[in-house]
Amino acid sequence: MTERLDRVARGWDEAADGYEQYFVPRFAAWVKTAVGAIGGVPDGPVLVPCCGTFPELELLVERFPGRELAGIDLSGGMVRRARERAARLDHPSVQVVQADASSLDARWSGLCAAVVSVFGLQQLPDPEAAIRSWVGALTSGGRMCVVYWPGETEDDGPFALLGKVIGERSDYSWEDRLLADLGEAVIERDELVSYPMTHPDAATYFDAADHAGPMRALALARGDAYIADLRARFVADAPAGEWTHHPRARLIVVRKPLSRAEAARPTS
Repeated sequence: MTERLDRVARGWDEAADGYEQYFVPRFAAWVKTAVGAIGGVPDGPVLVPCCGTFPELELLVERFPGRELAGIDLSGGMVRRARERAARLDHPSVQVVQADASSLDARWSGLCAAVVSVFGLQQLPDPEAAIRSWVGALTSGGRMCVVYWPGETEDDGPFALLGKVIGERSDYSWEDRLLADLGEAVIERDELVSYPMTHPDAATYFDAADHAGPMRALALARGDAYIADLRARFVADAPAGEWTHHPRARLIVVRKPLSRAEAARPTS
């Protein structure tokens, strides 16, 4: 595991409980959209790479009763939370695997009816390789639905302000290349999806991002003094009171076409 990926995993280990409480309810609209966008798929398991605490699970159980459902995440803390969620459901075929979701195990290759991932892709060290691996897991006629935060999520709001005070722009050049080499996969949807999100105030959002979100890895790398300075500047520049914003996520739906032999089969 690379040092960066190890730090991300440790960050999410520490953030898992707070993430479930703070961010899962606020991300629910995008999760619902992702599961709904899958559409009709053939037989086979449904795979959720970068599952986190597995907030997709209840919707997937309802949408695909009786199917094998599998979540994969590198963070042991997230996997613990995901397994707790799975244990509460009366569903015989749910598994949660602790593994690197950016490069799937060969046992999934060509097997899955659907692959769904929400807000994990942008955290991976090589998103292009990850999405190729996820498409490679699809069986003929299967669909992949990915939702992730792009380089530009909003013009203002807490996401934008946080990026401003950090002052270090991540390399998002991979976005332009993301769908360029997926072989025969058919791109069915590629659009931005926005929903309102509300935070009690700027300080509450910052502390959630620090202790229960993606900034935990940054805090591990830079230390408490660095985070304290960021927090002071963030709160000073933010509006007072309740803060509602409308971040934009990128939704991509890809279908793996049927083989020529399958497409030529008679329908009756």
